[in-house]
Amino acid sequence: MSLTDKQKKFYQDALNQTRDEIKEIDAQIEKELAEVKERLATLQEAKKAALQMHGAACMRLGVKNEFAEEGE
Repeated sequence: MSLTDKQKKFYQDALNQTRDEIKEIDAQIEKELAEVKERLATLQEAKKAALQMHGAACMRLGVKNEFAEEGE
């Protein structure tokens, strides 16, 4: 069974609309991923600095550093 002109237009419009929607979603996903990666990098740097400070405090106090393996 072939499609009428009206049906073809309906499906072509749906095809075009969903193609655009998929492209917009992909762009939003990339934007969100970039923001998450940036936030993770910031948190990792903060953790690294905190681990260094904690290690130095442990050395000065002469106590075991429970994070020693994690910071290496």
